[in-house]
Amino acid sequence: MKTGAKILIEGLLRQGVTTIFGYPGGVVLPIYDELYDSPLRHILVRHEQAAAHAADGYARASGRTGVCLATSGPGACNLVTGIATAYMDSVPMVALTGQVPTALLGNDAFQESDITGITMPITKHSYLVKRAEDIDTVLAEAFHIAGTGRQGPVLVDLPKDVVTNEAPDPGPLKEVSLRGYNPTFKGHLRQIEKALSMIAEAERPVIYAGGGVIASDASPELVRFAEMTGIPVTTTLMGIGAIPCDHPLNLGMLGMHGTRYANYAITECDLLIAIGARFDDRVTGRVQSFAPNARIIHIDIDPAEIGKNKVVDLPIVGDSRQVLICMLDRLTGTTDRSVWNEKISHWKVQYPMACPEDGVLRPQLVIKTLSDLLDGEGIIVSEVGQNQMWTAQQFCFKHPRTWITSGGLGTMGYGLPAAMGAHFARPDLPVFDIAGDGSIQMNIQEFGTIVQYDIPVKVVILNNMYLGMVRQWQELFYDRRYSYTELPSVDFVGIAAAYGIDGMRVDSADQVKEALTAAIDTDGPFVLDFRVEREENVFPMVPAGAAINEMIGGEKK
Repeated sequence: MKTGAKILIEGLLRQGVTTIFGYPGGVVLPIYDELYDSPLRHILVRHEQAAAHAADGYARASGRTGVCLATSGPGACNLVTGIATAYMDSVPMVALTGQVPTALLGNDAFQESDITGITMPITKHSYLVKRAEDIDTVLAEAFHIAGTGRQGPVLVDLPKDVVTNEAPDPGPLKEVSLRGYNPTFKGHLRQIEKALSMIAEAERPVIYAGGGVIASDASPELVRFAEMTGIPVTTTLMGIGAIPCDHPLNLGMLGMHGTRYANYAITECDLLIAIGARFDDRVTGRVQSFAPNARIIHIDIDPAEIGKNKVVDLPIVGDSRQVLICMLDRLTGTTDRSVWNEKISHWKVQYPMACPEDGVLRPQLVIKTLSDLLDGEGIIVSEVGQNQMWTAQQFCFKHPRTWITSGGLGTMGYGLPAAMGAHFARPDLPVFDIAGDGSIQMNIQEFGTIVQYDIPVKVVILNNMYLGMVRQWQELFYDRRYSYTELPSVDFVGIAAAYGIDGMRVDSADQVKEALTAAIDTDGPFVLDFRVEREENVFPMVPAGAAINEMIGGEKK
């Protein structure tokens, strides 16, 4: 006989878990007592939200399911933002929460919250375990659901008596089979053959690749397919890294802050091949004007996404990698698309994603310099806002799973804890968190975690003393009425020093390379406070309600 807590910890190990992120509390003390002697590596964060974001960053960087743990009531509720972030971006995560004893459920007991009910809309599935003998089966199902099909978070709620009660040893790990849960991985062959015919006929095709390409590890197949067909590729924010930044067929990111040439190509294409993307509003702009002249092929593992936001001509339900492999096996002949690619090349020359180099300390210069110094290597995590968009525009990502950001939910405070998780997933790579002075303060307490575990994350703060993206909208659309978006000056280097982290403040453009080099050369964590041009804007930009070819700003000077 074993306690539920022991069955839980052994079950995590049998699922291949090596690292979990958590914060202890009353009802999870039996679990933490079991962790005391466990080979599992537990990272003590300073806030439960950070545990969820760290598990998320770990999952994105590694491709494995991340795990976080919190106590009941406020602890569980503090995970909600992180769970929603993972849900919106289809990140595999298992969130373990403590709960009051089963006899007290529904009685408003101390630190009770209906966390399964709270998280139902933002998880693939939620479990409330009521018997110790069910823990191992529930855990196996949770990992299976989180990591298969369209990936996402699963919550497992564990009442205190369930983890203290004893149950028989669950025995060997059993194969999971869930009635009604059968994701489709292989695309329908007839649909694939129709798609290949449409591709052969197209004169101006474009591949629109999303986060599903990254999630299914389909980047090599995507690049090979693009090269064999001569079709240019544009990516969503979540799809960055699916094709190397310097590949001649890469159009960069599309959408609200994408490249002009990507948006123009989408507008003029006659065939759009969407792979692992969901036609998000930040991508499409005015949806009626998105790819208005194109037939659309949509490849996605989630059938609910096909036709949800944009009517498509040919749906293919399946895993991006499996479908691309099948298409590559059946690809015959080539179509001459030199005229189309020459037109796109002309747009690239006419409308480059410029990085001003005028002696002013601009955020674009910081990101471009970091990209040059790292040569596209390492893992770059971002907070949310202008810092996120400048990084997406200026950093040259050459590999999948090296760009980690909150896309769907746009969660400020995500970057620092996600960078911690990314480090534990890939300790062999340098990890940078690109932040704004607003977003870094939302989880700045994680400096304590970074010091405790000697996590060598480099934090680059693009400090304009504003909530930058909101201020930009106020400038452009609200007559510069900066209502509650200006922030006071903060000594971030001093705060870092208080935690025991080295740092440097940078006030001029000629210090940028030296400061970034110092951070790279430092073995441990490092904080850089760049006092950038305060009212610099992210351009180009598609205003709300406009078509994606109706961009403002960013024209070649």
